[in-house]
Amino acid sequence: MPKLVVRSFAISLDGFSAAPGQSQEEPFGKNGLRLMGWAFATKHMKTLFGGTGGAEGMDNDFLVKSDENIGASIMGRHMFGPPPDAKDKASWKGWWGENPPYHHPVFVLTHEKKAPLPMEGGTRFTFVNDGIESALKQALFAAKGKDVRLAGGAATVRQYLKAGLIDELHLVQVPLLFGQGERIFEDLRGVESLYECVEFTPSKVVSHLQIVRKAR
Repeated sequence: MPKLVVRSFAISLDGFSAAPGQSQEEPFGKNGLRLMGWAFATKHMKTLFGGTGGAEGMDNDFLVKSDENIGASIMGRHMFGPPPDAKDKASWKGWWGENPPYHHPVFVLTHEKKAPLPMEGGTRFTFVNDGIESALKQALFAAKGKDVRLAGGAATVRQYLKAGLIDELHLVQVPLLFGQGERIFEDLRGVESLYECVEFTPSKVVSHLQIVRKAR
């Protein structure tokens, strides 16, 4: 049975997944990219972006697993962009250049009506303006029996959590304090009755938390 999953989603010790002040130069907000330092050091991430070397071990293994059996992705408008300071918003095609790292259908939640955007490497962005359940239905169909990955950002993950639609949530807690920014666990009264943490695995630099939806 295909699932809706969140994988390798990094948060700070105080629960933030991005810092304030998102810009074209700093997509995670001001100094927010340090939240991903653990990932950029791994072999998997270096290979993904055309590099070599990198650390192996637990964190790398989790990242490798994060990409397994994924047939489509969903993301929010802010994750796709453009940021507030983008100079040419009309021609914006995401943060990732002509060959985004997804290589499968990606469904972007937005209020705008936009034509699908095919990119190199098999990535195709489809813009959905009729809600989270419609995006999930389309993504599951496009995934052809594989899982759908909910890529972010925080507000989008929060909406799907509140609706009880996420099956598995893998959080990576990074030992940093942000103080402010975007949280996924905000205004989620009742989520504790829907989900439970079934695994807590610390590595040398971060902690991996596996959260699953309780059996109905």
